[in-house]
Amino acid sequence: MKNWESVVGSEPHSVAEGISARGELSSRKWSLSVVMNKFCGMEVAETAENAVVNRHLLATGFNRLERFLKNRSDLSGSLDELAGLGGKSTRSSAIRLKRKVEEFEPSVTFIGQVKAGKTTLVNAMVGRPGLLPADVNPWTSVVTSLHLDPHPPKQVNTAVFRFFEEDEWSRLLAMGGRLGELASRAGAQEEMEKVRQQVEAMREKSRVRLGRRFELLLGQEHEYGSFDEQLIERYVCLGDDFGEDDGTMAQGRFADITKSADLYMHRPEIPLKLCLRDTPGVNDTFMMREQITIGAIRESRICVVVLSAHQALSTVDMALVRLISNIQSREVIIFINRIDELPDPARQIPEIREAVHETLRKHDGPADAQIIFGSAYWATHALTDTLHTLSSDSAESLIKLAESELEAGADAESSLDLVWRLSGVPALYEALSERISEGAGREVVEGAARQASNLAKALQARSVSSFLAQSGKPKLRMDEAAIRTELRRIEAGGLRELEEEFSAAIEAYHLRLERCHRNFLDRAALSLISHLEENGDQAIWSYEPDGLRLLLRSAYQVFGARVQSLSRQVFESTAAEIGGLYRRAFDIERDFDIDPPQTPRVPPPVVIGQTIALDIKGNWWRNWWRRRRGYHTYTAEFSEMIRQETDPIIQDLKATLSSSVRLEAAATLREFIAEQRAVLLSVTSAGATATPGSEDWLARRRSTQVRLQAIEGAMASMTRDAA
Repeated sequence: MKNWESVVGSEPHSVAEGISARGELSSRKWSLSVVMNKFCGMEVAETAENAVVNRHLLATGFNRLERFLKNRSDLSGSLDELAGLGGKSTRSSAIRLKRKVEEFEPSVTFIGQVKAGKTTLVNAMVGRPGLLPADVNPWTSVVTSLHLDPHPPKQVNTAVFRFFEEDEWSRLLAMGGRLGELASRAGAQEEMEKVRQQVEAMREKSRVRLGRRFELLLGQEHEYGSFDEQLIERYVCLGDDFGEDDGTMAQGRFADITKSADLYMHRPEIPLKLCLRDTPGVNDTFMMREQITIGAIRESRICVVVLSAHQALSTVDMALVRLISNIQSREVIIFINRIDELPDPARQIPEIREAVHETLRKHDGPADAQIIFGSAYWATHALTDTLHTLSSDSAESLIKLAESELEAGADAESSLDLVWRLSGVPALYEALSERISEGAGREVVEGAARQASNLAKALQARSVSSFLAQSGKPKLRMDEAAIRTELRRIEAGGLRELEEEFSAAIEAYHLRLERCHRNFLDRAALSLISHLEENGDQAIWSYEPDGLRLLLRSAYQVFGARVQSLSRQVFESTAAEIGGLYRRAFDIERDFDIDPPQTPRVPPPVVIGQTIALDIKGNWWRNWWRRRRGYHTYTAEFSEMIRQETDPIIQDLKATLSSSVRLEAAATLREFIAEQRAVLLSVTSAGATATPGSEDWLARRRSTQVRLQAIEGAMASMTRDAA
């Protein structure tokens, strides 16, 4: 097939006729000609914002968000009602909760190899092909976050670009990034010299571009009220050398020192706020991107790994496997892009799927991760109404895949919708929707519903106090000062218990990490000695670090489960004490249970997958080996090198991850008690000043009580539903 017309003919008519001649499918009335042929003679559309004419396609793939969206809407309605029933403090709490729920923005991090089409896919998913530059210099290390909002913001499109901090940039220049550090430890002078030359060249280009302002820009940020492709290329695409700054939009002017970009876009087709985070490929010269990618994954609950259909999980992708193996399978989606380049995608897709699953199983990756096949190339042409310009090979692949879909009994749909579906973008959005609804979205609704239920219970206590006042009974059994004292006691006790439990858990966790680290180094040294005794020092030896990663991951998982359990226990006991305080303060005979806050999330230990010396099987290792002489030299220098390589991982697992969970647990408890303090004191104040009223007043109180009970019941049901 040389071109599209060779199948459908040069005259505008049904593409189904061409398919029918090969697949006997004319009865299905499937036709791409509606899309393809109506644009015959037109030039290729530009990919600017106003040239995307089929952005309505973005609305498909969000059905699995319906439950979350309904729960969120019901919750917002209940919070509005609570705001109208309570006093100033209750109203403030309800408004804050509603804002938290409505501003919920799940984030998705895209990672992958260079040239897998990751950026092109992200551009298609936001309905703006060509927005982010897909062809960038390997030195570019910018994480670009696209913030999509269904509601129009004050400014339609805004952008914020942040530069590296001075210490981050200095580390790159002084040591050549992670690769330079590795080469320095290994004594690989040849590799170190290459890194030094590349760093020096990059530094000189940056100075030429930015002149004397170069150092002043580090640690700063640039903000714009609007953006376009040219502005973005100025910060994330490395171009040619430029002279003094003349205020023009020179391509790549700030790219060397740009660390992150945040772009805010209005997308009414997408039913909730969503952040799609595009990261640089992990196989860069300085291994600097890997560090940036690790940070980006930590900030997201969902990770999309983009691979090329031609090289899905090749040997160079093992760095990706190492990273995603430390994330829960449910939070990883693998998108195999560029199926438009496969000669027969219908036949090849099952083979590639099985090969990917086998590779993941073999290398301890997330074997149960969902795999989606697609083509960002097809998606781009569907969005821009340029399907008639598909290359002949791509058109042939599209027809073959469409034929297979029809033969398998696919539902009838328009030509454009079918191409869009085959692009894989709707399936990817569907997978993301399911995970948001079951993961972060569920947690947001459940947490806010618990807090709303507590507000409703507190208002019921106020109603009880008012009725007691009406009947002449004592309004309160405890005054405000006594209540404050009790709350301080409860807070101090909860924080003390949390601190003691966390200290014990962290101490045991650190000891286990150190034992794993020490045992790994000892085993590696023994293996090296055994190799030398059997083979001498002429045969090159290697040692896989997978065992260490497995042990570290197991230790972290045990620690994570333990701290979540102890946090839950402390939160529940604290909530029970506050419920008891309500009963004592208002002399309430029935149970008065306060819902505890959610336990802190334990972030994935992605740093365990960081590339270390033992992962790299290149010339530097052979050179290192050949420069050593004597068993003692081998074992001593090897152990020291690997210790220095793995120490940062151990320290990150110790300090960064364990401390973040500990701090979040304490902050959650303080926030919970502060919220209860504000509500409880507001209720006691309202109850203490209540005065007898008319029958109408009593009727209103009874009506309020009924409404509060209904809200509390709805919130309890929503919490169970979310769980």
